Amino acid sequence: MAAIALSVSTLKPLGDRVFIKVSESEEKTAGGILLPDSAKEKPQVGEIVAAGPGKRNDDGTHQAIDVAVGDKVLYSKYAGTDIKLGTEDYVLLSEKDILAIVS
Repeated sequence: MAAIALSVSTLKPLGDRVFIKVSESEEKTAGGILLPDSAKEKPQVGEIVAAGPGKRNDDGTHQAIDVAVGDKVLYSKYAGTDIKLGTEDYVLLSEKDILAIVS
């Protein structure tokens, strides 16, 4: 799936969506073998840079999101929409696609 290229100054997710800066993929294996770009797997870890207000309940209030800006998270492998801002890779996904907060 191709990434969407944007040139914007700010991006604010809506609802229960989060905007994640993707961590760099591993350049070499544990044994020291350098990996070509075609052999690298899509990273599943990133840092939250923006979050929406949360899911809207039936009474109109927002249910708070369990993660916050700055959290490092593990997310589903093929979840969300890949976005490229300048030279940085990001992913926009729903809170339900976040599997865990990592430290």
